[in-house]
Amino acid sequence: MSDSLFSDAELVSTWLERHFASEDVAANRLLEAMAYAALNGGKRLRGCLVISAGRCVAQITGSDVRMDNLLSIAGAVELLHAYSLIHDDLPAMDDAELRRGKPATHIAFDEATAILAGDALQTQAFSILASDELAIADDVKIALVATLARASGVAGMAGGQMLDLQAEDKVLDVAEIRQMQDLKTGALISASVLMGAQAQGATDEMLAALASYADKLGYAFQIADDLLDALSDAEQLGKPAGRDAEQNKASLVSLLGLEEAQQITVQLAQDAEQALSRFGSAADDLVALARFAVNRSY
Repeated sequence: MSDSLFSDAELVSTWLERHFASEDVAANRLLEAMAYAALNGGKRLRGCLVISAGRCVAQITGSDVRMDNLLSIAGAVELLHAYSLIHDDLPAMDDAELRRGKPATHIAFDEATAILAGDALQTQAFSILASDELAIADDVKIALVATLARASGVAGMAGGQMLDLQAEDKVLDVAEIRQMQDLKTGALISASVLMGAQAQGATDEMLAALASYADKLGYAFQIADDLLDALSDAEQLGKPAGRDAEQNKASLVSLLGLEEAQQITVQLAQDAEQALSRFGSAADDLVALARFAVNRSY
């Protein structure tokens, strides 16, 4: 990633650290588990997408970048992402013991605490979007909440996780894999882009172009993840490698093989960039994020 994107990622991480430091609750063990999951490294890709999309729209419209608002939205998205990872690692789901090189939350604490931490992170994300501290008009707040809710529920991550569980030991075709991965991974990536744009007053035409970009990026990101699982070791990934094959997970890698899956990923990234052509240099950070997402080594 570029220096500006690394800087954005650090800003998001700092925002999250301050957020947890400012919380004063009776259930301290729960808060510790929430912070453990949310602050346990990570690329902050989704938070960076919020900021980059907002910055892009601001450049096109000539408006000021409201970094305070964008950081709050980015933080909310990252909290919701952290919830999904906690639940994804649970024994009833992927039963993973490591996340980013450290014990998964249900290992570091216990399963019940991990479930509650995930629940609380999810609700905290929506609390941030509805907060008076987010200096955005109420109709925009409602749009942000609706966008994140759609990406999280049965028509988004939760639905995608269900399809993923049902797909174990089944052979899915390309369309079925695309549907599953669009929901499980792509939905939150798309929401991140759209929320950043909504916060900066994007027009419907701008949102349509950004949605096309995000749709292709989300699918490319998931295929790249599957490729990393197949090609990397545990030290590189920060979690056990080869889990998809062990659990008979449906993916383009398992269906089409490494070479064809890599080719599709490259094409999707190029298509994502093309969707941004109308924005010119204002979309440079979004282009850089697409390239990073498919070329990363961890």
